[in-house]
Amino acid sequence: MRIRNASCSKTRTMAAILIFSASAILSAAGLIGGFIKSFGSAGMLSLLEPPPARADQRSTRAYSPPEPPPAHAEESIPRVFVLGIDGMDPKLLERFVAEGKMPNFAAFMNAHSYTPLGTSIPPQSPVAWSNFITAMDPGGHGIFDFIHRDPGRYMPKFSAASLEPPKRVWRIGGWEIPLSKGEALLLRRGKAFWQILDEHDIPYTIFKIPSNFPPADCEGMTLSGMGTPDLLGTYGTFSFYTDDPSFMSLEVSGGEIYNVAVVNGKITADLIGPDNTLKAGHPALMRAFTMYIDRENATAKLEMGGEKLILGEGEWSPWVPVSFDVVGALKRLHGICRFFLKSTSPYFQLYVTPINVDPSKPDLPICTPSDYSKRLYEKVGYYYTQGMPEDTKALEWGVFDERDFLSQTRFVLEERMRLLDALLEDFRDSEGLMFFYISTLDQATHVLWKDMDPEHPGYRETSICKDAIENLYVKMDSVLGVVQERIPPNTTLIIMSDHGFAPFYKKFNLNAWLYQNGYIRLRKPEEIGQHPLLTNVFWRRTRAYALGINGLYINRRGREGRGAVTTGREYKALLDELEQKLLAVRDPETGDPVIAHVYRSSEVYHGAAVETTPDLIIGYHRKYRSSDESALGELSKEIFSINTSQWSGDHCMAHDEVPGVLLVNKPLMVDDPDLKDLSVSILALYGIEKLPEMAGRVVFGP
Repeated sequence: MRIRNASCSKTRTMAAILIFSASAILSAAGLIGGFIKSFGSAGMLSLLEPPPARADQRSTRAYSPPEPPPAHAEESIPRVFVLGIDGMDPKLLERFVAEGKMPNFAAFMNAHSYTPLGTSIPPQSPVAWSNFITAMDPGGHGIFDFIHRDPGRYMPKFSAASLEPPKRVWRIGGWEIPLSKGEALLLRRGKAFWQILDEHDIPYTIFKIPSNFPPADCEGMTLSGMGTPDLLGTYGTFSFYTDDPSFMSLEVSGGEIYNVAVVNGKITADLIGPDNTLKAGHPALMRAFTMYIDRENATAKLEMGGEKLILGEGEWSPWVPVSFDVVGALKRLHGICRFFLKSTSPYFQLYVTPINVDPSKPDLPICTPSDYSKRLYEKVGYYYTQGMPEDTKALEWGVFDERDFLSQTRFVLEERMRLLDALLEDFRDSEGLMFFYISTLDQATHVLWKDMDPEHPGYRETSICKDAIENLYVKMDSVLGVVQERIPPNTTLIIMSDHGFAPFYKKFNLNAWLYQNGYIRLRKPEEIGQHPLLTNVFWRRTRAYALGINGLYINRRGREGRGAVTTGREYKALLDELEQKLLAVRDPETGDPVIAHVYRSSEVYHGAAVETTPDLIIGYHRKYRSSDESALGELSKEIFSINTSQWSGDHCMAHDEVPGVLLVNKPLMVDDPDLKDLSVSILALYGIEKLPEMAGRVVFGP
């Protein structure tokens, strides 16, 4: 984002639109680019006052004490605990177990069942978790990438959720008053397996499962995870206040850098909230704060409203509640943030986390029942509600150094452990199912892979993070030990991950390859690499294009806005030709094959959503992945580029290159379990048959 003077923050340039742009769509996948708000403050404000409930609207019921569990024949309801560890890789797990560093996993694997777990095509987190949630593939649930596209306009859009703005607005004076309620919509199709548990009176808690914002309407307790925005409506926008000139020309995604002046040992600045779309011009909501800097003692005092606290260099504040007045004191938005004093000298540097939705006063639909997040707050205090709390963007852009990132991931994980402790206490006296999700291993492996891999182009012998991923696996071993110790006897325990990991050495620009092989034509070839989002493409002469991390689309007549390829023989012949040529692509330096599989969506997907999916899904070999530019519909002059970025490990490759893991204290009846099998098998533990549209199998034995 553009650097701004903190005292003139009204000049902020982010437009509140409903479509995610580059980094908003792909921050979870590590991609970079210009940043535009995902939901925008129009959605924040329009969701504050729901009108009288209709039959098709989400429930906003408050929590009431549970009734005694129903009698199921003469037996109690089975207990099932699912520990979801995003990104746990079988190769790394087996390595650390063999080295004696994970004794709890070693003992579990020796006593029970362990196997790699088949992941989704493509193995992107929202796709994989949707497979698990629905027991369907993308042809059924409709989620096939972080990015989907509008075929009529060739424009990207966020895959998991959308916002319907108010249909009517009354403009009077300097105000714009919505007369109807906006609505956040979950775009994943199909029934979540816990909604089926509802129908059979099985109690459950679903904690932070990805691809579930806003939460699916249900009777149980759920808190949304990956995909949940911050208070600004983004995947997470940090703020960085500094007088360091080295940051003044830096454009970053995923954050805002504010130029501040230290005058007489003091700075004054604004914490920037959402745009106030109730006012003409949509000015930003702001909250002023002051820092008194003591460079001699390397400390600073923060004052914001009634909050006062002192921080030393390298110290984090606790969560600080912050509210933004929308209509004076009559209407407020409630958030929380943490401050990190990075430096007082020679330059002042203050990092502020994304402003999270306040779990004690949620202004967005982040949970069911509507006060469940508050009940968790009453047990453990404030906590991250943002979907992906680990700030990989701050590390990628140099706002964090490695030590800062490790400290931030440490308190994210410590906070998650406090929540686990509270939920295990609840589970001890309850029945039914509990799902608990951990994100830290996934996010850390994305940005720290290079530090443990001497063959990675970004490897540095002096890195302090050489053992960071190993240490996190050891921490996951401790988590398993805690869970095993605390769950009641006879509980079915499942440990799973959505995918594994692989090194990411080289970037492949699929759009550049399509251009150089004659499938894309440009209006101005001399301006290649200068236009975003396929805006330089001459569509009537273009036969194929790439958008999303793994997707390739045929420019079909009757489907795309300016299609060039007819259905039938021409379409089929083009698919055959592209598959043959892509599988033949070799790395010009090593001669290694780049692409392992070219999947046809018509063959690997099943269901009504197949028509919306890419025609071909590109499955890369380990070490290779789509470039950021290609995923956003951009072309570069070169097809290949060396990946020296912080984002050095990935999983958006061929599905058989990056399986997840499955451990369960029951026998496995198949050798090749898949994510879609797990939800069907969980239902079977309660004697519930799968729905006809579910593709999974029952894989757990008695």
